[in-house]
Amino acid sequence: MAGRAEAVESMEQLAAGWRAMVLDRDAAADVRDLPGIAVRWADCRFAFWNCVTLTEADAGAALLEQRLGEAADIMRAKEHPGFLWLFEDLLAPEARAGVRSAAEEAGFAYAFPGTGMAGDLLPLPEPSHPELTFVRVTTDEQLRAYADLNARAYGFPLEDGRDGLVGSTLWKSQVYAYLGMRDGVPVSCAATVETDGRLFVVLVATDPRWERRGYGEAVTRKALYEGGRATGLTRATLHATAAGAPVYPRIGFEPNTPIHFYGLKS
Repeated sequence: MAGRAEAVESMEQLAAGWRAMVLDRDAAADVRDLPGIAVRWADCRFAFWNCVTLTEADAGAALLEQRLGEAADIMRAKEHPGFLWLFEDLLAPEARAGVRSAAEEAGFAYAFPGTGMAGDLLPLPEPSHPELTFVRVTTDEQLRAYADLNARAYGFPLEDGRDGLVGSTLWKSQVYAYLGMRDGVPVSCAATVETDGRLFVVLVATDPRWERRGYGEAVTRKALYEGGRATGLTRATLHATAAGAPVYPRIGFEPNTPIHFYGLKS
């Protein structure tokens, strides 16, 4: 993994990028920067738009326990579930060693792992895939298809995905969101958005019926290519799931910090 600065960058990209996404979903959303905690909570059915993350670098074990308790209290007050994002390399070594037990003590259950990644990789060559055409998302129908791909890929009900994205103006104008189409049917999607001088990759998904054909990598390259061409940015960031983590180094991304996702215990 990279150094502390890269872990801070990864966390700050989430805080900045999710501010725009959550406020786009609901202008009255809970978007606050508290001591040591960033709240980005739309309180909608799309769980990724309900986010709390810890923001302090070098937090020790005692401070971690305090912040976890505060984060759990924030999340318990919400109607809809969401995730606590923990960027492991922000924590002091002794806090990292005990983070899982501290989170469980505060009332969290481990959900899944991720990895922060970044790279000075733009511009990329114009991408192609022999089985795909690429379509930029500009209509409600296309945005619904984008939402449905994410719901299928991450195991959400379709209505949950649609509750997060359908009706958005931001996603149809300022986000470089693309569908990978196979014989006219959307099978993969990826998006980039300008975030604090970087191109932030968000909500990459492939229909589970069409995995392992290179579709996710191809459409991610397309979103990066078009976003980079439009903005002139050269650095890109993302947060990868375990399934996506092996793909992105082929594009030029390097891992910077493990990320741990937690939900409240039921």
